[in-house]
Amino acid sequence: MTATPPVDKPTGRPLRYGWTTGACAAAAARGACEALLTGRFPAEVTITLPKGQTPSFPLVETRLGEGWAEAGVVKDAGDDPDVTHGALVRARVERGPAGAGVLYRAGEGVGTVTRAGLPIPPGEPAINPGPRAMIAAAITDAAQRFAGDHDVVVTVSIPGGEALARKTLNGRLGIVGGLSVLGTTGIVVPFSCAAWIHSIHRGIDVARAAGLTHIAAATGSTSEAAVQRLHGLPEMALIDMGDFVGGTLKYLRNHPVPRVTLAGGFAKIVKLAQGQLDLHSNASRVDLAALAAMARDAGADASLVAAIAAAAGAGEALALADSAGIALARLAAARARATALAVLAGDVALEVAVFDRAGMLIGRAGAE
Repeated sequence: MTATPPVDKPTGRPLRYGWTTGACAAAAARGACEALLTGRFPAEVTITLPKGQTPSFPLVETRLGEGWAEAGVVKDAGDDPDVTHGALVRARVERGPAGAGVLYRAGEGVGTVTRAGLPIPPGEPAINPGPRAMIAAAITDAAQRFAGDHDVVVTVSIPGGEALARKTLNGRLGIVGGLSVLGTTGIVVPFSCAAWIHSIHRGIDVARAAGLTHIAAATGSTSEAAVQRLHGLPEMALIDMGDFVGGTLKYLRNHPVPRVTLAGGFAKIVKLAQGQLDLHSNASRVDLAALAAMARDAGADASLVAAIAAAAGAGEALALADSAGIALARLAAARARATALAVLAGDVALEVAVFDRAGMLIGRAGAE
């Protein structure tokens, strides 16, 4: 846990941390393994997370059969709006081949990897390396405590996970049949959007592994559809970056793609033009005075500059500029591109495209 918990801004209330799907799977596997070795389930299970925390999890369901045991934990994501909050995470542990260690299987609601570029190779269950390490550590702990071995097969299930996965980017990443089991630290930090950022990174990885030379990262669905039409890109080339342009660019700096298009609406691109790398409304605002100065640089007269500075928002400012024939969106795209290039700090063909709410291209910089 961090020393200072995040705070809900409207109320000032500290926000609760939660537990990742991987931590829940490790706890369920630990409980099932203990039952497999002793014939009895504990009421709750304590596991050790990668950074040393030792949370406890009640087992909400248990089943024991010949050579296998199954336990379930309900995921508590704290105050994070996690799609899997409240989901049942179930682990079935059965004896495996001697010397094989811990083997992993995808049960109901857990996806299977079908594309290269992800941390797990194609054909494997979508249980990430972090959760696998937590599960293996939990199994080893049980084996040591109860004089057993850790040659087991662990099947992780999340009932209803296939439907939940439709609310995620798993399909685009080539993970079929259900959710990914995620969590490097085991802890969900409220509103950290770790799962979204993870999906951005994995989307870039998948595109690179597929040999794509041009990807487009968009702030929303309208700009994504528009940039796909503009360049005729396959779905695998599309990165749903949302407000996380900084996180996208920083990952691309170390995992480059030859050609990148950043696509978004006018207000989001203006924020980037003004040096903001987190485009969420809680983190940044359009600076209308700076936008007015940008309009002046584009040729606006004093009265238009004053009107833009007093505008109700970026949309009104753009309408004022358009009515005067000032190409404000084009200049915003150019300055946003300069901001992005400074972060990328590499040899990349970078384009910024600005679209209106109807998906029409209204500004562009860096196009070939």
